[in-house]
Amino acid sequence: MSTNIVIAIDGYSSCGKSTLAKALAQKLHFIYVDSGAMYRAVTLYFLRNHVDLHDHAQVAEALKNIHLNFHSRDYQTHITLNDEEVSDEIRQMPVSDNVSDVAALREVRHEMVKQQQRMGRSKNIVMDGRDIGTTVFPDAQLKIFMTADPKVRAERRYKELHEKNPDVTLEEVFENIAHRDYQDTTREESPLVRAEDAIILDNTNLTPDQQLQFALDKIHALSEP
Repeated sequence: MSTNIVIAIDGYSSCGKSTLAKALAQKLHFIYVDSGAMYRAVTLYFLRNHVDLHDHAQVAEALKNIHLNFHSRDYQTHITLNDEEVSDEIRQMPVSDNVSDVAALREVRHEMVKQQQRMGRSKNIVMDGRDIGTTVFPDAQLKIFMTADPKVRAERRYKELHEKNPDVTLEEVFENIAHRDYQDTTREESPLVRAEDAIILDNTNLTPDQQLQFALDKIHALSEP
């Protein structure tokens, strides 16, 4: 493939976007950028520091003190917040319950988009999120929009969370997903919408291997005359 290829994967929460993005990046030897983890890390910082989301000056000041980095270890991508490893903590329910509100803030989205675009200027990347194909990389060579049945998404997320937090309930997770869907699709700043040229991938009944093959077929089709 030529240099500076961008694959944008958007879609609803708990659709397996990061699973697909990681698998694609590993298969193609691209860099994987988890945009959702970036918003989660910002949310964690805001929660720890009691940042008032309605105080624009306070939000802007907090963003100046947030430094995010990705690094790979054991074939996994990890994120650091001001040099602290937070990959596990950002997946806990307190962050999940607040990340949509934080991600809806104009100041936060502008800062994250700047950082994401900087990552994509000189490297082949796979990036997943909510607005990658519409706002961050509207000229991405391949755009995939992922969706799945909400009940299936909740069950997947519940299994993932229950291993780390046995007290979490399926009902809690389902309500969280429904709330995030509403927040993501109705927010004023960069709402979750499918780009006109994005390929829909409904993985309700697909295994991770099947969705990976689906994406690889689309990528290979790009190079066909």
